[in-house]
Order: sequence, then structure tokens, then C-alpha cells
Amino acid sequence: MTNAPIICIGSALWDVIASASVEMQPGNDIPGLIRRRMGGVALNVAVALARSGEKTLLLTAIGCDAEGDSLIKSLMAEGIDCSYITRCDDPTDTYLAVEQPNGNIFAAIADCASLEKAGENILTPLIDGRLASDATPWVGAIVVDGNIPVPVMETLAHMPSIKDANLSFVPASPGKARRMRAALKAAHATLFVNLAEAEIMCDSQFADSNIAASALLALGAARAIVTDGPNSATICTRETSVTLVPPKVNAHSTTGAGDVFLAAVIAAEQTPETTLHSALQAAIDAAAAHISRKPV
Repeated sequence: MTNAPIICIGSALWDVIASASVEMQPGNDIPGLIRRRMGGVALNVAVALARSGEKTLLLTAIGCDAEGDSLIKSLMAEGIDCSYITRCDDPTDTYLAVEQPNGNIFAAIADCASLEKAGENILTPLIDGRLASDATPWVGAIVVDGNIPVPVMETLAHMPSIKDANLSFVPASPGKARRMRAALKAAHATLFVNLAEAEIMCDSQFADSNIAASALLALGAARAIVTDGPNSATICTRETSVTLVPPKVNAHSTTGAGDVFLAAVIAAEQTPETTLHSALQAAIDAAAAHISRKPV
């Protein structure tokens, strides 16, 4: 566990997840389970890190409404530092998803209007000296999710106040993978993507995670971590790479599995003696446990 908290930048919202009782088809109206829980990539990573014993704080935008107050209260109960969250007059963001019985997403809509509208305001604590400034750069881990607008992503990639930080970027969804091209402008960018997102970023198709990770390094990433669902997952640096295959599990929900995977890698790497192999194995195990957990 490190002294400095891990900063998570991006979406924090309420997830509304519908789990279908039978295979969904367009236009279906069927029985299922609907539940609400905290969500958003940055939030999910922060919570997973906090539960593993790491200090975390969020930089995001949350509405000054009852939904926002409830979200802040739930985050604080998890031990997340919410002191630097931007509160706004817009409604708290929401993510809506319908999952198939096997846990895969049938359809989803992410309403991140408040985060998009807040823009660079969420970064102010990294500029005005509360967390960092050009004179006192942040030294530690920062996770950035692709729900933030491209101009904010580009600002992050060039900010002097985080030039020495260990930066990790995650697209949030294939639809936002192209935003990650801005992250490649950062000097020490680690990309966490799935195979489909890697293909979108590279405008190419790849046979497996290892080939995709190598292509992302060629594109400019300092390090690439690529997953491919039940298939192989790879951590690739300029010196070496490690590829492992996840165990077969009885999947119940894949929503948030990538966030849990990312958090497990970062948490493992807070220990200096951690190897790439052990970090990847810890992430695979954490994601498998998340996917196989029955909804409550």
C-alpha cells in the first residue's frame, strides 16, 4: 500500500442493470431482474482499489441532486476520498444496460452528460495546488477513463503537473476507443483495452491479445494490457510480454469486469516485488470472481 492515494479520473454514476431471464432479441419484453448500483469506470476502479486496501480519490462531476448526494454518501462509505469531486447543477449521470442470461451485454446507453459538460473543471485540483501544480507535480498512479471528452484527455496528456505520474488509460467502451489516441501523447501511457478496442485504435484486426498489445506499443503506448473475454490476456512492455488464459467460469454479469481487472493490476503493482506475471494473474482471478458472482 502506498502513501499517496491513487487518483481515478472519469465517470461516477448510477448503473441500472437489467438481467434477462432468457436470450434477448430486439423488441422483446420479458421477465428479468433490474437492480441499481454504483457505477462508472473511474468509480468502479476506485472502489475496487479501496476494497483491496489502497487509498483512492475521485476526480469527476456529480450532480447537486438527491441522486448525487446518495452517490457521494455511498462512495464515502467505501472509503473513497470525495473531497475533490466537482458538484454541478446538471443531473447525476446514469448508465443503463441489458444483459443476456450469460452475462454479456445485449445493449447499453451511457448518459455522461454532466461529466462531458464539466470538462476540464474536474482537473482543477491537479492544477491549483490542492493535489498538484506545475511546481509540485503529482508522483503516483492515476487512472483515466475514456468517458472524459477528448479535449480533457489531450490536456491530461500534456499537463506538467502530472508529467511524473504513472498514467493508465481505459476506453470505457469500444465506442470510445478512438479517444485513447489522445492518451498516446502522454510520455508514460499504459493502455488497458480489450481486443475490439485495440482493433479500433489501430484500424486493424488481430488474431489474439499478444499481437494487439504489440501493435499498441508500435502506435506509441509505453505499455499495453489487452484482454479478450474468455481468451488470452496480455501485458506487453517494450522489454517483454506475458500472456495468460483466464479460467472457465459460469458467467452471471460481465458489466464492470474490465474495471475490476484494471484495479487488480494497479493494486498488485503497488508492491515493488510484483512481477508482470503475478499482476496479470491477480487481475484475471479478480475478473473471474466478479463475472461468476451471482447478482444481488
